[in-house]
Amino acid sequence: MQPGQDPYGQQPHDPNQPQYHDPYAPPPPAPYGQQPTSGQPYGQDPYGQQTPSPYGQQPTSGQPYGQDPYAQQPPYGAAPGYPNAGYPHPQGQNNTLGLVSMILGIASIPLVCCLYLGVPVGIAAVVTGYLGRQKAAQGLASNDGQAKTGLICGAIGAGLGIVLFLLGIIANVSLPTT
Repeated sequence: MQPGQDPYGQQPHDPNQPQYHDPYAPPPPAPYGQQPTSGQPYGQDPYGQQTPSPYGQQPTSGQPYGQDPYAQQPPYGAAPGYPNAGYPHPQGQNNTLGLVSMILGIASIPLVCCLYLGVPVGIAAVVTGYLGRQKAAQGLASNDGQAKTGLICGAIGAGLGIVLFLLGIIANVSLPTT
């Protein structure tokens, strides 16, 4: 072993050589028996109360003066949210009549075969379809297509029921019953 060489393989410290300092490295541990100061001046408790500011209370959480620090704000980089953004929601829309008309109109066609139930259900579909189209024309509903579908299917169901009833009376035609 040569003089000036550390027996553990470490090189002697030369104060004239530039030192590499890693900014992301953890701070060196405090010598045994001493408290780390963590950036506080000697004698101050790092967990103690801070001295009051001579200019009054400072804003909290980086908020400028006059703003509520508890107000919710979007995170950085996020666009502000708007209620119902992209989805128009007209107020006061009453689409019930158009929907009921469409359901009754579609159901009236197969119900013609069930003891002529298609005729009253078809008539109900025509009436509710007509009322639903009136609401859509006034701007109180937005489902004119459903009301029109119910009106047309209800008219077909009622018409088929009436034709089947007339065929039963005139030509003595009956549907097969199971």
